[in-house]
Amino acid sequence: MFKNLKAYKFFDQVKQEAKKVIWPVKKELITSTSIVVVAVLLFSLVSLVLDYGIHNLIQFLLNIGK
Repeated sequence: MFKNLKAYKFFDQVKQEAKKVIWPVKKELITSTSIVVVAVLLFSLVSLVLDYGIHNLIQFLLNIGK
């Protein structure tokens, strides 16, 4: 009865594809996660420095006319 439904076919295909997934081993997972965390921290730091610098530059330019 349900085997003719498109949703059933979709989820059956999802199940088949999920069986083909090759999960990383623990060492690969830890390495990849560490790289992502370090990259996010570096980009956050660069964004913070740029934001602070641009903010101070704008404040400086606004205060010149006073």
